[in-house]
Amino acid sequence: MSDQTANGATSLSPLGYPDRLLGRGETHGKVSEQIGSIVLDSGKHPKSWWLGFAAVFCGTMMLTLAICYLFFKGTGIWGINMPVAWGFAIVNFVWWIGIGHAGTFISAILLLVAQQWRNSLNRMVEAMTIFAVACAGMYPLLHMGRPWAFYWLLPYPNTMGLWPQFRSPLVWDVFAVSTYFTVSLVFWYIGLIPDFATLRDKATQRWKQVVFALASLGWRGSAVHWQNYKAIYLLLAGLATPLVLSVHSVVSFDFAVAILPGWHTTIFPPYFVAGAIYSGFAMVLNIMIPVRRIYGLQNLVTDRHLNNMANVMLATGLIVAYGYATEAFMAWFSGDEYERFLLLNRLGGPYRVFYWLLILCNIIIPQSLWSARIRRNPITLWCVAFVVNIGMWLERFVIVIISLHRDFVPSSWGMYYPTAWDWATFLGTIGFFLTLMFLFIRFLPMISITEVRELVHEEHEKEALAPGRA
Repeated sequence: MSDQTANGATSLSPLGYPDRLLGRGETHGKVSEQIGSIVLDSGKHPKSWWLGFAAVFCGTMMLTLAICYLFFKGTGIWGINMPVAWGFAIVNFVWWIGIGHAGTFISAILLLVAQQWRNSLNRMVEAMTIFAVACAGMYPLLHMGRPWAFYWLLPYPNTMGLWPQFRSPLVWDVFAVSTYFTVSLVFWYIGLIPDFATLRDKATQRWKQVVFALASLGWRGSAVHWQNYKAIYLLLAGLATPLVLSVHSVVSFDFAVAILPGWHTTIFPPYFVAGAIYSGFAMVLNIMIPVRRIYGLQNLVTDRHLNNMANVMLATGLIVAYGYATEAFMAWFSGDEYERFLLLNRLGGPYRVFYWLLILCNIIIPQSLWSARIRRNPITLWCVAFVVNIGMWLERFVIVIISLHRDFVPSSWGMYYPTAWDWATFLGTIGFFLTLMFLFIRFLPMISITEVRELVHEEHEKEALAPGRA
């Protein structure tokens, strides 16, 4: 079986894996060694990992400083004012929740529809979901002003007779985000159990054997174990799939239930869900492309995987563009003078630069993904994904800030200017997110050993049975 085609290019299987992974009798060993050794062998981590970790850990320390100062001084250190009572905190909350959506989409929905290309990506994006939701959950609590009293949002019996205001979108967010985080965490851990057993068997140091043995919950790979594992994995995928639609729909209700122009629109739930998957896949590409290059995983995360993710990003980007067009059309067609004013304020108001940058980043530049050369080139694809992440943050900024800073009464109009502490908190959460990603890459398998090994083995069997193959 040759690794090269007639023109010298690497031969790929239908799933996108190179033929060199499909050698007889060594399929399991190759996959387990390539992925597992990154966790078990300290020498697999290059200097770039240490330099990157040091940089992002500084961001985590900046977040810690910003939060401590916030507790000491209060939310007055932020740029929020009247009429812009919602500022960076809500903008960043919605942005982080959106980033976490690609993980559930790839892991749960693509599993249920039997899209096997997900198997090289699901472990990384599941971790990304958990870390992004952890970052998102900080903002509503910090924005409360009294974050130490956050438990008042939970309906628990207490002697004071306090109950949450169930008509408040803040309470809806608590239920939606906590459910999303819990199901995603359990789904992620269940998928890791067979890999923990593989690392347990391959580890040479005693303490690693003990840690992975405890984490694997006594996994022995028996038929009963696999039967129970497959059943619970599919069950959790079925539970997680509605969350892709429900969580960001609930977040969109934070705006849609208000009577404010720019918010009170029925298109927000599907529009927010599509935007969440759009930004989530962009973040997956921004993380996965450098990681596969640094650790030499091009044979597991192939150009075909990148192409598929780019196609999903292009499709969801078109849905987002349709949402923008619908907003503009309804502002004109409705005859509501306030909605028309908001549209004109976005196009030519004091924040017009942000709106036109949003159109550039989210609509115009991503159209380059129609080209297969762009989609299959890791560098250009990474750049487009980075631009999309910037554009999706600008979208949340436009929705929140521009809708608030000029309301119904001109005498109450005002401008919003984020302070250094706003930026420190935002950049700090990015540092915290990347710190968790660096630790995940170092101590846990970033690609599912079991699922990729199973796929490659199935490809090997098909290749062996194919006529004309040696």
